[in-house]
Amino acid sequence: MIRHFFCNNKLVKTNIKTTSMKIISLITIMMIGFFMNSIYAQTWSLTQCIDTAMVNNKKLKISQNDRRISEQKRKEVKSNLLPKITANGDYKYYTDLPTQLMPLSVFGGPEGQFREAQFGVPHNINANLMLNMPLYNPELYGGIKATKVAFQLTELQYQKAEEEVYFDVTNLYYNAQIIQSQIAFVDSNIINSKQLLKNVTLLNEQLLAKKTDVDKVALQVKQIETKKSLLESKYAQVVNGLKLLMDVSLDLEINVENKIVQSNSLAYSSKTSLDIQLIDAKYSLLSSELQTLKRSRFLPSAYLYGSYGTMGYGYDEKPNDFLKFYTIGFAGVKVTYPLFNGTVTNKKINQKKIELENNDLRKSLVTDQTDMQTRNAHLQRSVAKQTINESELQVELANNIYEQTLLQQKEDVANLTDVLMADNSLREAQQNYITAIIDYLKADLELKKITGNITTSSTK
Repeated sequence: MIRHFFCNNKLVKTNIKTTSMKIISLITIMMIGFFMNSIYAQTWSLTQCIDTAMVNNKKLKISQNDRRISEQKRKEVKSNLLPKITANGDYKYYTDLPTQLMPLSVFGGPEGQFREAQFGVPHNINANLMLNMPLYNPELYGGIKATKVAFQLTELQYQKAEEEVYFDVTNLYYNAQIIQSQIAFVDSNIINSKQLLKNVTLLNEQLLAKKTDVDKVALQVKQIETKKSLLESKYAQVVNGLKLLMDVSLDLEINVENKIVQSNSLAYSSKTSLDIQLIDAKYSLLSSELQTLKRSRFLPSAYLYGSYGTMGYGYDEKPNDFLKFYTIGFAGVKVTYPLFNGTVTNKKINQKKIELENNDLRKSLVTDQTDMQTRNAHLQRSVAKQTINESELQVELANNIYEQTLLQQKEDVANLTDVLMADNSLREAQQNYITAIIDYLKADLELKKITGNITTSSTK
């Protein structure tokens, strides 16, 4: 009894001492972490990561170039309305002059008889300027309208690329924050387990605990340390993915903010998503192409054309050699009207009608999917919000149970198995809390995307 009383007093003193050491250790770790982050790594906010990605991301740069290409194509089609002027020149030397058949009746001879004759000179020089300008062409004007719609489609595709980068960066940033929180919990668990290991080792030295009890706690410490190593590796991978999206050096040391900010908004105003806007733009493009095909089948095309130049003739036989030039010019209007092209246009019109039908079906499908995803995201976010509140209480309760079980174990009221079970319950509650935060953040981000509330105005 005296020995037991002495051991209990000693354990109480040890408990007070270990509690003080625990507080000092936590403060030391926080101070070391703060100075290490200040020296070796810069803490990036979510806004900084998004802004950097919007400037450097290669996917966005490609989308920007596609937008520039679309603008140039629009200008290219419009430039077809301008007159085209070409300069032509050629020289011909006839080894045998072309032969013509002259009717003898022209010279008073009999009807139906001809005489071969070669006209011209061996040297022929031609130089002129040709002008060609469309006055009206249904395909050309339809193409101008189509490229305008296509440019709007490219603009929407760029906004879609921005939205995807925003979503991916935010998602990775949240993952990094969650893993960082998990590491913080694991650090706390390691401190608790190591302190428990010291206590059990002390009890074993006093023959109040078995060697297997020491081994059980030591195994738990190793398992938690292994989990921390895996989390640190996973954190590095997530941060590398974040660096790739931001297009910064993988050697750059960065950290994410420790504080996880949860959105307080319970509802987002419903806006037309970019997916629906893209489908509507595609519909406008198909409709424009269909209208152009119909017009090209019934409307004529008119062109203004003309030429001005000179023609030269030369003869190199002495004593009658000469080289003379004569000017020539003309202007005219050409009208073409399609009569029959083998039903090619009809087949193209039928294709466009089917494409329009598919576009309508695609819009209906996306609308239904959006409604379903919106409801699911609302439900998931609501459940996750409630789970977070419950998990916070569970973590606090599990931590109290763990502390009380430690005290009971030191007073020989609880055994080591009770302590380990309480520790497992604490870690499980911590994991449930982290999982609830993950579910909430992802559901909230998904809801913002579905309802069209992912905006990058701050980055423009």
